[in-house]
Amino acid sequence: MSGAGQGVPLDGRVAVVTGASSGIGAAVARALADAGAPVVVAARRAERLASLVAEIGERGGRASACATDVTVRAEVEALIQHAQSEFGGVEILVNNAGVMPLSPLAAARVDDWERMVDVNVKGVLFGIGAALPVMLREGRGHIVNVGSVAGRRPFPGGTVYAATKFALRALSAGLQLELSAEAGIRVTDIQPGVVDTELADHIPDPEQRAAFQGRWSEKRALRAEDVAAAVLHAVTAPAHVNINEILIRPTDQPT
Repeated sequence: MSGAGQGVPLDGRVAVVTGASSGIGAAVARALADAGAPVVVAARRAERLASLVAEIGERGGRASACATDVTVRAEVEALIQHAQSEFGGVEILVNNAGVMPLSPLAAARVDDWERMVDVNVKGVLFGIGAALPVMLREGRGHIVNVGSVAGRRPFPGGTVYAATKFALRALSAGLQLELSAEAGIRVTDIQPGVVDTELADHIPDPEQRAAFQGRWSEKRALRAEDVAAAVLHAVTAPAHVNINEILIRPTDQPT
């Protein structure tokens, strides 16, 4: 299905997608591969990555798996090296890995706070730090950060999660200011609302998890494929077009 994407074809544009073992990351990997990009899929669950690589191959695409914990800098650096050795470079980096163990601040779940910072912020920084030298040498590249509508407004129980996504929004904006005009590297912050993925399963408190899921039991959440379509829209834009932000919410989500 190479070349199936709209806009500029992705044939030969090597992509790396983190958090690709399920949900948004897996959907993004499929969409990029269908559009002709060789894709390196990364996550901790190696068996799921293997299944995804096989699926992409059956769809006519090219993919390679690299088991990666984005909180470990050396593993992220190895991921980018893997992409170079397998496919010859990295032109698209999709920083998708994220966690959302929601809880009120008064619960003082400091370990969860630290985990969110490690994955949602430091994991993205490690990805950028590893991929950026490759992109700068090539004089082109596209960094896509999967943020959240929470990066625009916090919500009760999600204060620390929102803080990590506010950080990601600032990081994306700063990257664009520093790199787009000077180095030809495009930057996009994708900001989904509620998506039907495993993310809600990270909520540690059973009552809060049930309440979150219950609010959406009769509503239409986004699908992972909807977010993947937004990523594909950004990366297939003409080279002179930099789509900096995409805010995508379910029709049924009022705020």
